[in-house]
Amino acid sequence: MLAQMTQKQKNLLLRVVASAVMMIVFALLPLEEYPVLRFALFLIPYLTAGHDILRKAFKGILNRQVFDENFLMAVATIGAMILGEYTESVAVMVFYQIGELFQSYAVGRSRRNISELMDIRPDYANIEEEGQIVRVDPDEVETGTVILIQPGEKVPIDAIVTEGTSTMDTAALTGESVPRTVREGDEILSGSINGAGLLKARTTREFDESTASKILELVENASSRKARSEQFITKFARVYTPAVCGAALALAVLGPLGTMLIGGQPSTAALWGDWIYRALTFLVISCPCAIVVSVPLSFFGGLGGASSRGILIKGSNFMETLANVDTVVLDKTGTITRGNFEVTGIHHSRMEEKELLELAALAELHSSHPIAASLRRAREALGEYVPDAARVRDVREISGQGVVAEVQELSVNSPVWREVAVGNSRLMESLGIEAAPCHSTGTIVHVAVDSVYEGHIVIADEIKPGIQEALSALRDAGVDHIVMLTGDLRQTAEAVAAEVGIREVHAELLPGDKVTQVEQLLAQQQKGRTLAFVGDGINDAPVLSRADLGIAMGALGSDAAIEAADVVLMDDDPRGIARAVRIARKCIRIVYENIIFAIGVKLICLLLGALGIANMWLAIFADVGVMVLCVLNAVRTLRE
Repeated sequence: MLAQMTQKQKNLLLRVVASAVMMIVFALLPLEEYPVLRFALFLIPYLTAGHDILRKAFKGILNRQVFDENFLMAVATIGAMILGEYTESVAVMVFYQIGELFQSYAVGRSRRNISELMDIRPDYANIEEEGQIVRVDPDEVETGTVILIQPGEKVPIDAIVTEGTSTMDTAALTGESVPRTVREGDEILSGSINGAGLLKARTTREFDESTASKILELVENASSRKARSEQFITKFARVYTPAVCGAALALAVLGPLGTMLIGGQPSTAALWGDWIYRALTFLVISCPCAIVVSVPLSFFGGLGGASSRGILIKGSNFMETLANVDTVVLDKTGTITRGNFEVTGIHHSRMEEKELLELAALAELHSSHPIAASLRRAREALGEYVPDAARVRDVREISGQGVVAEVQELSVNSPVWREVAVGNSRLMESLGIEAAPCHSTGTIVHVAVDSVYEGHIVIADEIKPGIQEALSALRDAGVDHIVMLTGDLRQTAEAVAAEVGIREVHAELLPGDKVTQVEQLLAQQQKGRTLAFVGDGINDAPVLSRADLGIAMGALGSDAAIEAADVVLMDDDPRGIARAVRIARKCIRIVYENIIFAIGVKLICLLLGALGIANMWLAIFADVGVMVLCVLNAVRTLRE
């Protein structure tokens, strides 16, 4: 523990130990006959332990921000010194500083999780100038610049590898400890650490738009979005502290007056001293440190602990929403399935399979959709194919249906332009073309050439490993309502849902239909419960924004994910969904434990203090002891 302390924390520890030793020694000395000397001696440990508290209280008074814990401690301990309770006065300061030390150390532990994440920020980028490697500020590197990443260096900017092979450690970004191999053509993300090989890569973004910068901005802004519990505590402290100060003053003045009027006791120094001592004890007990410190610390620890596991939660308000999730809606492609579509068959083809694939691949040449990519890969695998953009013109993309384009068919005599339609059965219906049915499991891509149906291509997607385990973990966490949405055919969707164990499926949905479907599910939600939508963060931005909580999975490097989602799972592991829910629920449980425990103990001790049953030592426990226990409990949020 000592090795992990900052110099400031070590200095505070030294002051606390020195003050405690002096307090014990002076308490054992027979100084009752020398009151001035006794006061002077006890003043040394008092000021050693609490000079910074007194300074902060004085500054607060000058700045008209009087009612805080420093003011309460200053008034209570100075009052105890005036009453001659030197040992108790010093003890209050010593134990209060012990509490502050625990708080500082706990915050430091939480911050270390964030600091480890902050280490992804690169300090420089290597570029080659006149045969020499030159280090430059990443801010100065323009998009399209070739950079060099040497072994052991951080990738400064998102880029595409142009030369070299290496392994890439993405643990700081995703929490995934297994390095991945990268080679020419692969994307590498800023903040990753290069393994053993020298890489050349062409930047695809500016530094401020790169993954590391986006993640850091997200984490830094997370603390500004406060949960309802934090907002309540802030408002509570503003009213609570002046109220207890007024109550203490009333206790000190009205207590002895009431005793004289009702009890018939005469006004004596002992009577007034007794009630003033009660009032001072009341002030020490009333210090709201335990609540004011532990609640934000719990959220901070939860956010930091989640970040270290590759889960970025945009604020503690979303932590509360995540903890209340009872319905999870999953997009199929990229969430339940890998999104790695592969051609598994060509049926009812009236032309050669190679020719049919070529026309379909060219029509989808400019599309970034995974299905289009699978068509291009399948054609390239057959050889003798050049994806020439000059052979494609008049491309019309029809949302949720497919693509219609004019494609140049190369022939021996002369090139011929053909109108090629590639898409689902709805596209064929809209064009008045009768499509042949298909009973194979997978995505069916129909192809028509010059308004004549030429056959269909079957494309299958692979189920993500761990998805059944992820869904089981969600159900174990009490999330029983799990729904799958997809634009795919109902037959394919139901086959995937049956394989992973999802009972409610909504298929053949256009992008706008997904939003409508989520709105219908939201209308069925119980009050106080929330619905989370999980998507890949690229095509699902409208739905991510519309749900109570948007979770983008496997969306590292996606601007759409970071902008639209409230929670970003930086790796592609579906088990992260249940992990995020568990972290949020543990964090919120600890927050409420601290609130109930701190307020409950303080109310009991305040009553005992007002009745004169509790002395300053019990007050120290009610303040410092409760704060230490709450802080230690809050530290548990760092662990899942």
